[in-house]
Amino acid sequence: MILSDGKVKGNVDAELVLHAMIEYDNYEKAVIVSGDGDYYCLVNYLRTEEKLLKLIIPNRQKYSSLLKSFIPHYVVFMNELRSKLQYKSQKKERHYLGTKPFG
Repeated sequence: MILSDGKVKGNVDAELVLHAMIEYDNYEKAVIVSGDGDYYCLVNYLRTEEKLLKLIIPNRQKYSSLLKSFIPHYVVFMNELRSKLQYKSQKKERHYLGTKPFG
């Protein structure tokens, strides 16, 4: 959809809900990544059907209050996982095939 200011507006919310239901029989558990309250009905339905593994909310400081009912059993806040998810440089000497004799 193209808005009056020329920007393109996607309808990702509706598409995610639709595809979650189309593919319902093809997955055991769902992981939803969003803090948007538009997903409350989907998340709640998946929870009641025991198909929800986790709801990953990107930011603890900014998410819909509708999703609070899923804390703590289903919610993980991504910004609290930073130490586990961030890239840590490992300064290791790397030897590739053919650059160092086998010993």
